[in-house]
Amino acid sequence: MSANYQQKPFVEVPDNHQVYCNWEEIGSALSKRFTELNKKKTILVVEYYQGVFEEEITDSLLRKLSPDYHFTSRDYMLDQTRISEMIRSDLTDDRIFGYMTRLTIDAFFDPSGIAKLSDQINQITAGTIVVTGIGASYIAAHADILVYADMARWEIQLRMREHLVDNIGLRNRDTDDWMFLYKHGFFVDWRVCDRWKKKIMDRWDYVLDTNDRENPKMVSGKAIREGLDACLARPFSLMPFFDPGPWGGQWMKEKCNLDPSQSNYAWCFNCVPEENSLLLKIGGQLIEIPSINLVFYNPEKLLGSAVHARFGDEFPIRFDFLDTIGGGNLSLQVHPLTEYIQQQFGMHYTQDESYYLMEAKPGARVYLGLKENIDAAAMISDLKSAQSGQYAFPAENHVQTWEAKKHDHFLIPAGTVHCSGENCMVLEISATPYIFTFKLWDWGRLGLDGKPRPINIEHGRNSIQWNRTTNWTRENLVNKISKVGEGDGWIEERTGLHEREFMETRRHWFTKKVYHKSNGVNVLCLVEGDTVIVESPLGEFEPFEVHYAETFIVPGAVREYSIRPAGQADKYATIKAYIRTNA
Repeated sequence: MSANYQQKPFVEVPDNHQVYCNWEEIGSALSKRFTELNKKKTILVVEYYQGVFEEEITDSLLRKLSPDYHFTSRDYMLDQTRISEMIRSDLTDDRIFGYMTRLTIDAFFDPSGIAKLSDQINQITAGTIVVTGIGASYIAAHADILVYADMARWEIQLRMREHLVDNIGLRNRDTDDWMFLYKHGFFVDWRVCDRWKKKIMDRWDYVLDTNDRENPKMVSGKAIREGLDACLARPFSLMPFFDPGPWGGQWMKEKCNLDPSQSNYAWCFNCVPEENSLLLKIGGQLIEIPSINLVFYNPEKLLGSAVHARFGDEFPIRFDFLDTIGGGNLSLQVHPLTEYIQQQFGMHYTQDESYYLMEAKPGARVYLGLKENIDAAAMISDLKSAQSGQYAFPAENHVQTWEAKKHDHFLIPAGTVHCSGENCMVLEISATPYIFTFKLWDWGRLGLDGKPRPINIEHGRNSIQWNRTTNWTRENLVNKISKVGEGDGWIEERTGLHEREFMETRRHWFTKKVYHKSNGVNVLCLVEGDTVIVESPLGEFEPFEVHYAETFIVPGAVREYSIRPAGQADKYATIKAYIRTNA
């Protein structure tokens, strides 16, 4: 099968909007806007998302603009000691886990400082004033021009790994452990920035894309909003990103057109809207924005009314790849029950999931559930002894293993001990609380940073459901596949998920066109065949081409669609996930 996997799928914005492609053009465009406003005093605010290079914008943009006055939001924040004290309870002492903060942007600023800034700006009667930084549009609320400098979540993580960015209000980029920067971002910064972003999206005059460090771009806020509207009316794909890991494999290199010189690829995040980017093609240029913007922009149209009523502006379905072909076992792990994740971490729901096998080599296995007559105390004792280095954890003594074959589907409700073994290519279909995986045993490996990967035995022991043993697992979680419909050239099967999970999955085998009706947002992956075309029976969107292993989203506003073969394969299959509703 040829590798046609699209690494940069995009949605084209139909109107001809201007794109400004370097600091010279960006500065000239804003200067021209100053002139058009024709005011004695003009206030330009450049609001930053956490992770933007502050120095880059300050140095490059201000050099072009030469404003009469420049203020930076950092100068009006609380001092670092007070900020650290304020967020301590959210960050906790755990290396990985914290508590989802309820803080908002105003908590980081000194009210007396903001009042002083307001007085300073009011006393200025003429000239250009530029206010930059995180929270700039909060401390300078009355902007004549508002530029939003957005940042993709994955690019922020890469910058954290290089110790290039600070957390909000701090000078902490040089901390020894970059995972602290990530934890701080996940539990505090990104919650704060997202809450403020939602309040000001409709006010954006321009959006600044500096994800490519050498090629800044700026477009109008109107162009971005038109792009988001376009996404809501048609199927689309997010831009996937790939990452190596200590257990990573080789399958994605070939199937996803990746750099063969890399040692491995462990993960592909291809539908995780909080993490992925969305590419909009505007004026012939690709503009990268966080895909979570689409969720915030119009969650009801994206999710559908019933799903929106339940989840608000959170996207509840996650697809990603886990590649262990030619690699090693994933860490043995468990996810928390709903009440545990609510009490301990402030999350609304937990990470129920499943493993769908895209490929499996002979002898491949999945670890799922516990052995019959499990001795919980003995298992925890063995885990602790293994963690202390006394001996390797005897996983097969405690955990049941199952033969894994291509197109198998293993269901993993929270509380179930599990991991993929080596030589499996897994499409992970799950809910989206992101990082709440409690590792019980990691086969004695180090992470790619040379440090031991965090093990969470205490969280794990509080989450393991000890009654999910071999017979229960076989009956409830392994290949619970049943035919629910068929027609001319197609068969529809229910493949899960478990009744404790809020997601439903359906597999369609087909050699001819298949019609789908949606009741809320659908996420699909082409798991067999080379190329298909997704179309609107009513001609409401342009035909959308999908290749093997690509994932795509059908918004809730798209009520019906069809998928037909368009390649040379003998048969085709999609796996579809959606949220169960009463409608």
